[in-house]
Amino acid sequence: MSLALDLKSRDVDFLLLEAGDGHIDHPKVGTVGPRSMEFFRGWGLANRIRKAGWPDDHPLDIAWVTAVGGHEIYRIEFGTTGMRLPPDHTPEPEQVCPQHWLMPLLTESLGTHPDGPVRLRWRVDEIDQHDDGVTVTATVGDTGEVATVTAAYVVACDGANSPIRKRCGVPVRSHHRTQVFRNILFRAPRLRAQLGESAALVYFLTSPTMLRYPLRSMDGEALYRLTASGQDASAMRDAEELVRAAIALDTPVRVLSDATWHLTHRVAERYRTGRVLFAGDAAHTLSPSGGFGMNTGIADAANLGWKLAAVLAGWAGPGLLDSYEAERMPVAVASLEQSNHNLRRTLRRELSPSIMLDNADGAAARSSLAAQLESGGVRREFDAPDIHFGYRYRSTLIVDDPTEKDTETWSTSALPGGRAPHVWIHPGMSTLDLFGRGFVLLSFQSSPNTERLQQAFAEYQIPLAICEIDQADVAQNYGRPHVVVRPDGHVAWRGTDLPVNPETLANRVRGG
Repeated sequence: MSLALDLKSRDVDFLLLEAGDGHIDHPKVGTVGPRSMEFFRGWGLANRIRKAGWPDDHPLDIAWVTAVGGHEIYRIEFGTTGMRLPPDHTPEPEQVCPQHWLMPLLTESLGTHPDGPVRLRWRVDEIDQHDDGVTVTATVGDTGEVATVTAAYVVACDGANSPIRKRCGVPVRSHHRTQVFRNILFRAPRLRAQLGESAALVYFLTSPTMLRYPLRSMDGEALYRLTASGQDASAMRDAEELVRAAIALDTPVRVLSDATWHLTHRVAERYRTGRVLFAGDAAHTLSPSGGFGMNTGIADAANLGWKLAAVLAGWAGPGLLDSYEAERMPVAVASLEQSNHNLRRTLRRELSPSIMLDNADGAAARSSLAAQLESGGVRREFDAPDIHFGYRYRSTLIVDDPTEKDTETWSTSALPGGRAPHVWIHPGMSTLDLFGRGFVLLSFQSSPNTERLQQAFAEYQIPLAICEIDQADVAQNYGRPHVVVRPDGHVAWRGTDLPVNPETLANRVRGG
């Protein structure tokens, strides 16, 4: 859906073939990360996502508890959507919007057949690459009708098991052992009111014998999801029995679904084979601990969309599409390792049976565990802006800056390959709002070579906008008088003076 939104913003003709009917009965993902929200801002959907249904007054806190409504051990306070202060580094903080709200919203914004490009209940059966395109054969709905589509490129976003990736013979590398979990979706209509001020977004359970994974609010009202192991004693327990064990209060509960899933930590060995490319879970799978999975896939789409558009428009160099793998694969591996580190922290945590006691020994045990959580860096699992924003692309498209200082950071400087910093130009308009369609040259001082740079980009038919900004705070955050930013908002080049040979720069950033 994100890739479709990006292609739509670039006026690229495409079809999105989706085997499902567009409805999500068992949402897996609950929060849209801040970098993804920046992309949705560029695609015109951030405000709709924020208004999808999550209550402004519901706490976003993370609480470690013996059971929901039982003893609280430790809490990280994040305020509420309506009351929290906006961070300095982004105009779009993360937003709770679970899949059963998000996917219909995205589908509606794109449009379904016959008026829009989304074809629901179209199952891809075969793909056949040839010199000038790819032919896709699909089955339409339950009719058995076979449809054939020919396209210049195919991007497989068909999940962790990716039938298309398998047909293309692309193997995946497993970085850590596979684990089995259960997600139990249930309704508890009175629980929110019963919890009152002790409500949280996520409750980490600390039952020494069974439950140690999160129970999470999915809509801020009555819908919840409990994660339990599918490999220990809890795997043999009834879903409702597990839910009632996770909640200390006497409250009505109705289980909606109980899904077993396999947690894999895998990255495809290639992100492209000919005219077929892989994005999202088809390219990488990682632990949900930290919330990087879906957001890594959305960033894949933002990286790939403008490159496909450039190829189809005729101004891409021969190396542009290959840079997708070179840039995105290291990000997937880094996110995978960080999420696995978060998971291992939970798995290794020793939980004394004493924490369940309603006496002084229990209070002492809970206090000791709280101290361990405080010193153990658990906040990073839920507040890691460097993972969402701090990654940098290292590819032939990026020009290094030999004058870069070790003290420069992603939030205060336009680092080559990094996300261009957010600074408010005026109320409601961020520097990020300048990026998206083509390349942008930000100039904080005049240069006699501006016209030559513009001509060099024009000779390659590379879209380039010139933005001269006379604001000291923006110039200070960008760190150099001249910065070239790519369509995906990442810095391609920066310098004190514009290059003497702008043709070389223009050819490099297009993958020449």
